[in-house]
Amino acid sequence: MSARPAPLHRRLLLWLLAYLGLISLAVFGVGNNVHEHAEHAAWRALLNSELDSIVDHSGRDPLYRWQDSDTLRLFRLDQPGAPATLAGLHAGLHDGVAIGDRKAAVMVRQTAAMGRLALALDISDFEALEQFATRWVLLAGLVMVIVTVVMARLGMQRVVRPLSLLAADIDALTPGAPGQRIVVDTRGSAELHTIANALNDYLVRNEQFVERERVFISTASHELRTPVAVITGAAGLALEQPDLPARARLQIQRVQRTAEDVEELIELLLVLARDPARLAARAERVSLEPLLARIIEDHRHLLRDKDLSVSLNSAPVEVVAPLAVVQAAIGNLLRNAIENSGRGDITLALSPAGVLTLRDPGHGMSPEEIAAIHARMARGQRNEHGGIGLELVARLCEHLGWTLQFEPVQPRGTLATLDLGASRPAAPICRADP
Repeated sequence: MSARPAPLHRRLLLWLLAYLGLISLAVFGVGNNVHEHAEHAAWRALLNSELDSIVDHSGRDPLYRWQDSDTLRLFRLDQPGAPATLAGLHAGLHDGVAIGDRKAAVMVRQTAAMGRLALALDISDFEALEQFATRWVLLAGLVMVIVTVVMARLGMQRVVRPLSLLAADIDALTPGAPGQRIVVDTRGSAELHTIANALNDYLVRNEQFVERERVFISTASHELRTPVAVITGAAGLALEQPDLPARARLQIQRVQRTAEDVEELIELLLVLARDPARLAARAERVSLEPLLARIIEDHRHLLRDKDLSVSLNSAPVEVVAPLAVVQAAIGNLLRNAIENSGRGDITLALSPAGVLTLRDPGHGMSPEEIAAIHARMARGQRNEHGGIGLELVARLCEHLGWTLQFEPVQPRGTLATLDLGASRPAAPICRADP
């Protein structure tokens, strides 16, 4: 199971935190670099100015002697007594040189009159102050980030809350319930009102569609039952005639039986259209072996103009399912096999596990054609041929927990497999979700 996506406000906070972190690092890095350059420029200007003054005074006055101060000290590196840390320094500015227990900025210069000189500026107190300021800057930056995140979280919750409420209202919608509408707080953004208006418009159109479907189902229920009832009644009256020829009686009995089956199938289809969950509730115990023989006999008239035969190899199997659905599913598969075959033998086999296989000698279907059939069945699309259609059969099978598959066979033909095992008495009946 895939992980639940993170909430929108949490994603925004993470992005804001990452942005603040990058900005803080960039500002701190640039500020530190500018500070270092400015500091070195100041040391260089100060020390060069002092060295120029020392060299100039020494050149004009042979008796001139430099006096060290608390912060400035002059070392002649060519004479004994100079600190060892200064001996190897090249000409130029050096920052953070240790002289004893102090830190100094040192300017080294080679002069003609006084030799190699090093003027050291004590910067220990300045570095301590600099470190103190750096710690406070970092602390202030951290506080700024925390305050920004807290304020952003509170602000984002106020911004995202109307969206969360909208999502909760959408989740609470009940399919088929009339009069449902999405209401957005007047303080919500214009985008939320646009989304809510679009959803409400969709709900209105959906209600209109559901109402049209309800009217159609009610009308179809009456209009379909009426002619079937007329056919059933007329067939019953005809069978009551004592002088009815035996061959005609047989055909009228077939008409009456077919009309009764159609009437039950219509009822099941109307149940499927109104409430599929009630489909399994109409189940009854059905013995498949005699039912298969009867279905083959009912379809035998389709073999008249074809060099086809139908053979049956059946085990005694019982299922608990709506009889009309079982008849419609198997009859549709057999009718499709007959219509798509010209000559040969159509073989039906029923295993003790309740798996029915039907193999026809037709032209066969390519893997692409079989994939297209499965795709149509998954989408619930109808085919223009084949009785109630393989797609509707697949939908009925889905609500009863059955499976329907097709595969090509060699050298030609198609193998249809209908697994009714879920409806065997020992197995629980799979009911569809309402």
